[in-house]
Amino acid sequence: MQIDQLHEMQLSAADEAQIVDLLAAAFDKISYGGRSYYQQRHHLRLIYREDGMILGHIALALRAIRLGDHLVQTAGLAEVATHPDHRRKGIATALLAETIAAAKRSPAAFCVLFGDEPIYAKSGFVAQQNPVRYTSFVNVQTGEAVTRIKEGLMVMPLRDTAWDPEALVDLVGHAF
Repeated sequence: MQIDQLHEMQLSAADEAQIVDLLAAAFDKISYGGRSYYQQRHHLRLIYREDGMILGHIALALRAIRLGDHLVQTAGLAEVATHPDHRRKGIATALLAETIAAAKRSPAAFCVLFGDEPIYAKSGFVAQQNPVRYTSFVNVQTGEAVTRIKEGLMVMPLRDTAWDPEALVDLVGHAF
């Protein structure tokens, strides 16, 4: 299984168009507005391509966030998608493993995502109930600052740093 890493600044128009189509097919209830990202661009895309077509995708963003009083580096995962016609073939599992490996090579202390798919727990992510502060985005416009328990917060330590399950998580911007 061939997985490629595409840095955001080198994303070709053709690859971006395929990612737009993939996200539209994979997330029929979420509007991406013709974009290859939900609210903000990322740093790295990991893609699975077969016969020239992108069939799987994960976006990765390196972000500094606050965990209580501590500034920590995180790798935020977003837009985890497999084309509906190619699910149950191990594409998402392979992409997730490669994404975690890339995150471990980064300065990030934790991988963070918002989701509730069983694949995340199987890969080592643990659900957390921290209060989360972030800036809401609506139609790619900055909204208000929100602090609440955000459903689906999942964390994977990448180093020896322990996650504080009681601390306020300040995303210092938008959610992933």
